[in-house]
Amino acid sequence: MQDEVYSDGIAEITITGPIVRIDLMSLSPAERDANNNPKPAFRQRIVMPVDAFANSVELMQRVVKGLIEAGAIKPNSAASGDTGQAPADSAPPNLATRSRNFSPNFTS
Repeated sequence: MQDEVYSDGIAEITITGPIVRIDLMSLSPAERDANNNPKPAFRQRIVMPVDAFANSVELMQRVVKGLIEAGAIKPNSAASGDTGQAPADSAPPNLATRSRNFSPNFTS
């Protein structure tokens, strides 16, 4: 039997030298925020070299393209030129509601 890990998304991606760390999160069934939304909770970390990360991203992009072409998902704002960075005057995004990663590693 192989282990499986469920994740509601990626909470953080950290790059340190040649190593990429991807923190997976899921929504807590017990902890709630002030608006009664489930709080994100760290679940597991994937650690890989940057070249493996780049290859993984390329593979995921091909899968997303296939899902869009099949009509399983709709293209998000990234396809229309969104840089993935939060506006300078906005509050930090809520992990429970955001759909894209906004790592501080890539903000200016």
